[in-house]
Amino acid sequence: MSVAREMKRNIEVCDGNKAVAYGVLLSRPDVVAVYPITPQSAVGEWLSRWYDEGKLDAEVVRVEGENSSMGVCCSASLTGGRVFTATSSWGLLFMTDGLHYAAGYRIPVVMTNANRETPGIFTIGNSSQDMWSMRDTGWVQINVEDNQEILDSVIMAYRIAEDPEILLPVMVCYDGFYLSYRKDPLEIPEQDLVDKFLAPLGKSRRMVITPDDPMIFGVPSFFPQDQGEGCTEFRYKHSAALERVKDKIDKVDRDFGGIFGRSYGGQVEGYRTRDVETVLVATGSCVGTAKVVVDQMREEGHKVGLIKVKLLRPFPKERLAQALKGKKAVGVIDRSVCFGYHCGHLYMETKAAIAFGSIPPDVPTLNFIGGLANLDISSDHIRRAIDLTNAASRGEVFKEVTWLSLE
Repeated sequence: MSVAREMKRNIEVCDGNKAVAYGVLLSRPDVVAVYPITPQSAVGEWLSRWYDEGKLDAEVVRVEGENSSMGVCCSASLTGGRVFTATSSWGLLFMTDGLHYAAGYRIPVVMTNANRETPGIFTIGNSSQDMWSMRDTGWVQINVEDNQEILDSVIMAYRIAEDPEILLPVMVCYDGFYLSYRKDPLEIPEQDLVDKFLAPLGKSRRMVITPDDPMIFGVPSFFPQDQGEGCTEFRYKHSAALERVKDKIDKVDRDFGGIFGRSYGGQVEGYRTRDVETVLVATGSCVGTAKVVVDQMREEGHKVGLIKVKLLRPFPKERLAQALKGKKAVGVIDRSVCFGYHCGHLYMETKAAIAFGSIPPDVPTLNFIGGLANLDISSDHIRRAIDLTNAASRGEVFKEVTWLSLE
């Protein structure tokens, strides 16, 4: 009998923020530094409460801002500690320099981001703009569908970040307001099983700074030519490590499923995609709604499926291209705007994957933008996206980008 079937079921109704906190608590961090910002403030509140109650055995640092929280985490990680921080929107942008630092120096920080609109238009509402704006910082970026996946992905993030073949920071993203405040019955893993899942990290070694072994850190060379060559080598190795994440997340997901009985497909997850002519590509909390609509439309006789993209960086172009082969039309749902391309970010990434996979360029690919500034991506929106994509598959004239909320 598998471990997953033997384990006890500990069910608790939690919102997404508490799901994050549980994932962190069970991963046994050494240092936590979280500055509050809507809608993730409760993450730090739960961790501080558990620290005061003696449940969290970690150093909890009360910082004065998000930039400081990333600095604390980087410093603590470089001395060998397991670290955690959380943020959202303006806070994520405030620590931008720290994000580049953590990635550039291969510091395995784990952070969660509650997706929220960014500065420019002042609104306290959901979108994926903040998450996508950080895609070139060099972090591993994961975007999840529901609260159970939040909890599980935080635990898996440590396996990925601290793996000696990776050693990169990992950002687990979830839709603010929709998931951060929504409450679901969650299965809370047992501590001994989480310890078993994370045990392989205890057998690995990574470079740490100690007084007994002084070193110059962060300076490739004192000579301009050598410094350029050193930086180029660092960039190459960083990029290569990021590519290794693709196979690593698939393996980690399988290992997690073997112990806990839950898995999420690794890089991407197909939903009812066999023998279909039309597929939607989506990420985040709208995937749950899309699955319901796909079920309804399948019952009505429509051959439609759904592809959920979980891994955003590195982008799973190989897996996505394979999943899209043979399809007559593709619809992509976005919750953000890729300025300069007049489309959504996931759409642009999907188009690149299609080109990479040598899929015929005449396959209709449609983009649907919605859910900005806390507007919902409703079942009607998704049905509309499927209808338009189906029409395009039949050869009807289509519009490349449709702004769902403006129709």
